[in-house]
Amino acid sequence: MGKPLEGVRVLDIGTLLAGPWGATLLGDFGAEIIKVEQPETGDALRGTPKNGQAGSPLHWLIDARNKKSVTLNLRMAEGQALLKDLVKKSDILFENFTPGTLEKWGLGWGELKIINPRLIMVRVSGYGQTGPYAKRPGYDRIALGFSGYMYPTGFADRYPVRPAFPTADYNTATFGAYAAMLALYERDANGGDGQMIDLALYEAPFRITSSLVAGWQKHGQNRERVGNRNPGFAPAGTFVTADGRYVQIAAGGDNVWRRFAEVIGGDELAQDARYRRSRDRIEKADELEERVGEWVGARTFDEVEAVLVAAGVPVGGIYRAQDIAQDPHYRARESLIDVEDAEQGPVSMPGIVPKLSGTPGEVAWTGPKLGAHNEEIYRDLLGKSDEEMVALGERGVI
Repeated sequence: MGKPLEGVRVLDIGTLLAGPWGATLLGDFGAEIIKVEQPETGDALRGTPKNGQAGSPLHWLIDARNKKSVTLNLRMAEGQALLKDLVKKSDILFENFTPGTLEKWGLGWGELKIINPRLIMVRVSGYGQTGPYAKRPGYDRIALGFSGYMYPTGFADRYPVRPAFPTADYNTATFGAYAAMLALYERDANGGDGQMIDLALYEAPFRITSSLVAGWQKHGQNRERVGNRNPGFAPAGTFVTADGRYVQIAAGGDNVWRRFAEVIGGDELAQDARYRRSRDRIEKADELEERVGEWVGARTFDEVEAVLVAAGVPVGGIYRAQDIAQDPHYRARESLIDVEDAEQGPVSMPGIVPKLSGTPGEVAWTGPKLGAHNEEIYRDLLGKSDEEMVALGERGVI
């Protein structure tokens, strides 16, 4: 079976995650991804924690999978000319430089759309290409704070907590891939032209805050931190089992509550009028969750999980890496896969998401060596001769 994006060529000229990972998502489904990197140093995602860079070799192997790496110095006029040659032959370009940087190099949207009117350019920046903060640098942590996503996250007696993974970066990249597909459909199915997509790093996490601002607008409420509790759903939370493992239980719905109550308290608790309705349980969340905590704390994780799964009550653990690696469900669905790397051997990584029945995606190779595809792209695609390749290398262009 073919892949849905075969024949689509993507230039990834960004660094780290928020721009490049959008290209990764398209590469999973067959797009040809040409990763443009600075000669000698490459993308910072290749780095190691030891030298203070943001990435790691394993991070690179996973998040740059299915990409072809070429080296190109975009700060040099010759490098800028080579990129323009690549733009002429490409469908989509992802970038996440500070606004104004590409314009300074003669590579802004105004220039590139003339070179290739069918080009789709996905631009990711901290605060977007417009607005009073446009020129400010932006990073995942800054975006999470600015978006309103971070303030309600954590426990009431402590300061807000940043999620363990770069949520703003990955969410923005996902929106970038989605936006590129919208623009590609408009271009190819509706006969339109290419277009520029402007994504601010804070906008993706802000988009999923839902009624956060409306709650303040209509009721004067700022959402505060409540830890693991859902203020509109009880009992629900994280509890500790007798063997010291964390378990999550969500039994706030009326029908689920009755099944759960039967398990932990029998008919007496299931029929107790004080807890019959959802709003009553929310008002009594403290006492209910204390009772749940006592019940869970007297049993092992395996005991709790087995009983509640049998009763149809939503339950699950808080998995560490080793728990994921050992869980059969991950392997059965290919949520976790192993991809062979020439140096590292099999590397475990997240599988393809989403799963398409007719044209599924594939991970063909891990993140490539720096400049591994210079010959293929510059010689075969752009037609550079042996002499030109040598000269470009000697001048530090590639």
